[in-house]
Amino acid sequence: MMLWDPQTAAEVVPRLLRGLAVTGQVTLLATILALCVGLALAVASRMPSFLVRKLAHGFMEATRRTPLLIQLFFAFYVLPEVGLRLDAVVCGVLVLGLHVGCYMAEVYRAGIDGVSRGQWEAARALNYSMYRQWTEVVLPQAIPPMIPALGNYLILMFKESALLSAIAVLDLMGEARVFSNESYRYVEPMTLVGVFYLAISSSSAIAIRYLEYRISGSRKLS
Repeated sequence: MMLWDPQTAAEVVPRLLRGLAVTGQVTLLATILALCVGLALAVASRMPSFLVRKLAHGFMEATRRTPLLIQLFFAFYVLPEVGLRLDAVVCGVLVLGLHVGCYMAEVYRAGIDGVSRGQWEAARALNYSMYRQWTEVVLPQAIPPMIPALGNYLILMFKESALLSAIAVLDLMGEARVFSNESYRYVEPMTLVGVFYLAISSSSAIAIRYLEYRISGSRKLS
């Protein structure tokens, strides 16, 4: 038996490309959710209400201190026991987005803390509402420096999406596992999956480094 069979590799590529499309969709939707969740948690952690701050902190701690795979299994296999059944892709997007969003909250927090106190005081002196303080003064200054770090979490999201195959999502890893179980060939599909992940992650990392360089250059000029 050959270690590498070109015919098997050619046969699995179309299925991997189909799975890659699902991985891309999941990554995009989960990233959008994570960006929104991270921002909401970062803002909530700075609210005057003690209860809101504690709830945000408790949710972040509980999510970050438990494995993503356990959260996926809980959402997909345990919640149906109490009448909440989710489609596998929807479940994966929600869990992945919430999980990474809790880490993104720390990036948002650091960016918000980087806005000088004088900017907050100036906004209050102009009698801006809380909404205007955040949308017109704080976030426009806080978000640009965060973009490289948030981009790194996008790459993490792409790689972590491979865990969704554990709940029967036919993403890139899911298609590879199904093909391997059907053909009893693991070298070709798993090697090609690794190549796909490596190529896309590496090119994304290069793009993020370039973006970071452009942002740092524009900040120096300003």
